[in-house]
Amino acid sequence: MISEISTLFGMRVYTDEGRYVGKIQDVVIDEEKKMIKGIAVVEYNRALIESRAQGVILPYALVKAIGDIVLVKDVFKRRRKKQEAEEADEVEAS
Repeated sequence: MISEISTLFGMRVYTDEGRYVGKIQDVVIDEEKKMIKGIAVVEYNRALIESRAQGVILPYALVKAIGDIVLVKDVFKRRRKKQEAEEADEVEAS
């Protein structure tokens, strides 16, 4: 997908649905297989990712395309739908 790993640093990450995820700070490499295992994302969108950590690691398998930005599969919608369902249940219980 890409010729040099260092070109990933600082790239912005978006979902394939156009939502901002964060900025790549580092990569996780599997030394035995000589492959990228994950991308370390900082300044991430806390509306998508619920965490108190300074950064998160996304599996590289989620990456769909790399160009001026990095596109990842939108797996965050599942959490959003689950959260909306929980909120609806709370409203019905009131």
